[in-house]
Amino acid sequence: MTTLRLILGDQLNPLHSWFDETRPDVVYVLMEVRQETDYVLHHAQKILAIFAAMRDFARRLTEAGHRTHYLAIDDPANRHSLPANLDALIDQHAATRLEYQAPDEYRLDRQLADYAAQLAIPASMVDSEHFYTGRDDAANLFESRKLWLMEHFYRHMRTRHDVLMAGGKPMGGQWNFDHDNRKPWPGLPREPADWRTRHDHSALWQSIVAAGVKSFGEPDAARLAWPLNREEALQHLDDFITEALPHFGDFQDALTYRAWRLFHSLLSFALNTKMLNPREVVAKVAAAHAAGQVPLAAAEGFIRQILGWREYVRGVYWARMPGYAEHNVFEHHQPLPEWFWTGQTHMRCVGHAIGQSLDHAYAHHIQRLMVIGNFALLAGLDPAALHRWYLGIYIDAFEWVELPNTVGMSQFADGGLLATKPYVSSAAYIDRMSDYCKGCAYDKKARVGEKACPFNALYWDFFDRNRTRLGTNHRLGMVFKQLARFDESTLAGIRQHAESLRNRLDTL
Repeated sequence: MTTLRLILGDQLNPLHSWFDETRPDVVYVLMEVRQETDYVLHHAQKILAIFAAMRDFARRLTEAGHRTHYLAIDDPANRHSLPANLDALIDQHAATRLEYQAPDEYRLDRQLADYAAQLAIPASMVDSEHFYTGRDDAANLFESRKLWLMEHFYRHMRTRHDVLMAGGKPMGGQWNFDHDNRKPWPGLPREPADWRTRHDHSALWQSIVAAGVKSFGEPDAARLAWPLNREEALQHLDDFITEALPHFGDFQDALTYRAWRLFHSLLSFALNTKMLNPREVVAKVAAAHAAGQVPLAAAEGFIRQILGWREYVRGVYWARMPGYAEHNVFEHHQPLPEWFWTGQTHMRCVGHAIGQSLDHAYAHHIQRLMVIGNFALLAGLDPAALHRWYLGIYIDAFEWVELPNTVGMSQFADGGLLATKPYVSSAAYIDRMSDYCKGCAYDKKARVGEKACPFNALYWDFFDRNRTRLGTNHRLGMVFKQLARFDESTLAGIRQHAESLRNRLDTL
């Protein structure tokens, strides 16, 4: 009587109750399959890090006395899809039962549910034991509300889990210290040294390439720097709290050409592959504040990302699937410019953010939202194509968290189901928060002309084109008041220049 237990590449949690005891009748299955490497074009480091972490996880299970069956990318027996491999493994092990943890992506949830339904042996799904919330908790909370405001969800979570609370009220007398966390970085304090452990996975990378897997970006295989197991992730968490978190709050929205991560945690890969549990991350950050090591604004700002935003977008994802990726309220269809794959654009801010993403498989949230996503929305890029690019390029991108952030938050393609306004700006915001504009080929103040920053004309043209759809949005009142002051000649020049920019995106 043998049970197969399937572990997906983002389910690397050694504390799951499955592993509380070793059972000779259970075989744990992990597999490197082309189904998962090929459904979008992925960054090389993303493929490499997930496979390396899976191999480390399987090795540790075996050392702990568990039975494991690992299908490597170049295994001749690998059929490169979950159903085909499971069919073969059920026969090979004479399995009488299949169990799997709840997938976080809709496509895998449906694939495994459909597969289980047609099996001749019993199959069941168990919880991944990772998130604070269930799939439907956010939908149930917002059931009687027209707007799904994250702030309402966040306050509910803070209260429910007693995080940064005192006597039933938020510490510091307010729920949100966002206004304290919007400082540009002056260069001091310095970006901390990179605390991550490096690994040489050149041999694994060679086997991935030899197997025919396509990718993009810099593999950095000889010095891969992402945590590959729980021990490394926990050390990474402690180092972040000590080295960077005290300054995270002040500069979490800052942009700079002089540093690629500033004071951001780089913990999202470890969290999204479940090496770390969000509860322990929140608890350690709250404890650091209680010990006087971290300012309240920094602790609150970081905890809001984990306890608030991360759980919130997961709730949005499960409530809106399937079909969420098809939203395109502005009917934008421009293909991604070629420089999305090279970083070779004259716009210094965009070139740096994309170039960094290609080098590190990472960009922080303001780079993703207010540089790359900002340009994409203003230029009318296809949100579905942009979604696939974000999903592929970022090491922490799994569809449940990436899709709402791209389609809803970044591109407003869902028409406001998630965000209350489009997050766009002209060059003025980027200049205020960064040092990008100094030395850029474009003039940050000019709206039209060969040297004018493309963000400026595209920004005003976007609101001009969408007056009917966005003109009554209460958060955009000042924008439309300012737009109303433009005379027709000025608007005509902006429209003409914006159209010219959209017709030559590859050359910008």
